[in-house]
Amino acid sequence: MKQFFFFIVFIFFNSCQYFEKKVPSEKELLQKELKSINWKEVDEYPTVSDCETITDKKERQKCFFDVMSQLIQQKLDVDSLSILYPDLDTIQVKVTIFPNSKMKFEPQFQKDSVAYDTIRIDSILHARLVDFPKVNPAIKRGLPVKTQFILPVIIKEKNKK
Repeated sequence: MKQFFFFIVFIFFNSCQYFEKKVPSEKELLQKELKSINWKEVDEYPTVSDCETITDKKERQKCFFDVMSQLIQQKLDVDSLSILYPDLDTIQVKVTIFPNSKMKFEPQFQKDSVAYDTIRIDSILHARLVDFPKVNPAIKRGLPVKTQFILPVIIKEKNKK
């Protein structure tokens, strides 16, 4: 009976290790959380005051892109792009919105584009695309983040006087 008692005590002390749970380290938890985040999408898209009343995510995104396209087209309407380049009908503009609500515009040209003076078009865009209304940046997990997107900007042909 004494041997049985020692055997039970021995098993009791050795069995405690089976009940211990391994606590994951902070690094493991962080890596797991970072892998679960979809970095390609934001929780809320950037927005302007005209679109803030819309609650549907897709409709709000569409409203924002429509407003931005209209504003860019209006600012470029007063310029001579259509006169300088009559066969240029659309420019792809890469818009970057930073977390502090600043915006940057970059025209996107094809790699082999030699038909247009890309430097001149770039300087015209930078000169005209200023003084935009305040844009609220995109939100990811409660924090403002940098977003980039490409907008097609249609250059309207002006009538020659």
